Amino acid sequence: MSKKRKKKEKEIPQEPKELSEWQKRNQEYLKKKAEEEAALAEEKEKERKARMGEKSDTDEENGDHESESNSTESESDTNESKPDKESSEDDVEVTEDTKEEKESNEEKTLDKKKDKNKKKKAEKKSSKDKPQKPKIPGVHIWRALTMLVPSFFILLISVYLLSPYATKKDIHVEGTNHTTAEEVRQAADIQDSDYMLSLIVEKAKYEERIKSNYWVESAQLVYQFPTKFTIKVKEFDIVAYYVSGESHYPILSNGKLENTSVSLVTLPETYLSVMFNDSEKIKTFITGLSSISPEIKSAIQKVELVSSNVTSDLLRLTMTDSDEILVPLSEMDKKLSYYSKIKPKLTEPTVVDMEAGIYSYTVADKLIIEAEEKAKKEAVEAETKQKEEEKKNLEEQKNKLEEEKKKLEEQINQNQTSQRSQRR
Repeated sequence: MSKKRKKKEKEIPQEPKELSEWQKRNQEYLKKKAEEEAALAEEKEKERKARMGEKSDTDEENGDHESESNSTESESDTNESKPDKESSEDDVEVTEDTKEEKESNEEKTLDKKKDKNKKKKAEKKSSKDKPQKPKIPGVHIWRALTMLVPSFFILLISVYLLSPYATKKDIHVEGTNHTTAEEVRQAADIQDSDYMLSLIVEKAKYEERIKSNYWVESAQLVYQFPTKFTIKVKEFDIVAYYVSGESHYPILSNGKLENTSVSLVTLPETYLSVMFNDSEKIKTFITGLSSISPEIKSAIQKVELVSSNVTSDLLRLTMTDSDEILVPLSEMDKKLSYYSKIKPKLTEPTVVDMEAGIYSYTVADKLIIEAEEKAKKEAVEAETKQKEEEKKNLEEQKNKLEEEKKKLEEQINQNQTSQRSQRR
């Protein structure tokens, strides 16, 4: 009976049945999936246009394979949905409980498929469609370097200044003969707490301090990596010696007179002796020597100050060949050069007088003149002594007379007082 009924039902044209809920959901899912695929395709086309042909031909082929895979996936999904539809139509007579279970299972499978598809698309996008990082312009790199490099150096300098190496110094002194290395260091006034960089930067200041030592003519502070400093000193030359008895005091090339005497052992074989200690005149004499030829300078043996009534700064220069030169100190640099022209004409020790004009006479004549002048002075002195003695004798006689006068007055007074007393 049942088979006949089924045949009859098949032969009878059935009216179109309404779609089930699962079929509606499946149709909605397919529509959404088609829309998503269309949107993805549009995004890919936009990205391709934006890249301006950056991707190679291989990337385009990969994209074609992706589209084919997507289409195969969509076809498989539709094919899966078709048997589902046929099964749903064949199973109309199944109970409502079994339908609901099937629908729930199918929904779960569809959700899993959706998640898998989404994951695959995300992986493909991340692997193939990653946007290239834009290059940083060179201007920004240079700007960053101009800030970073000075900051790095400032950091290094600050760390160095905080370290103990910033004040570590190894100081050596070179070129000292008359002064000592310790005196040079004291003149430089370099403290242990002074930074090494301050010595390098303010080098001129320390060099000027070293010149405060009167022996030092010039000083140079030289730095050698890492912590060595060398003070190279040039001292003033000793031009002459001020002689006072047996003591000899050096006179430097800058005209300064040393306060400490030198031992006789250290004296050179030949040296210039200065017999006056006026600091201003010594300085003028040393500066005047600098303009004289070395031949004349080396021939001078002794210098004396012999002031006359006319010239207060008259000098007597005794030469090594016993010649003598009389020249004013203020005119020494002008007149002394003529001695080199006069010297070849001199046959014996001569006195060259340059006080007023220039003339010469022999030393013998000078001795005679000096003897005559000495005799005159002695005669004058004798006369003055005689006059003084006569004056003293007169004063003594005058004093004696005054004393006798006082005695007589006293006697008279005494007699008068005695007479008055008798009368009373």
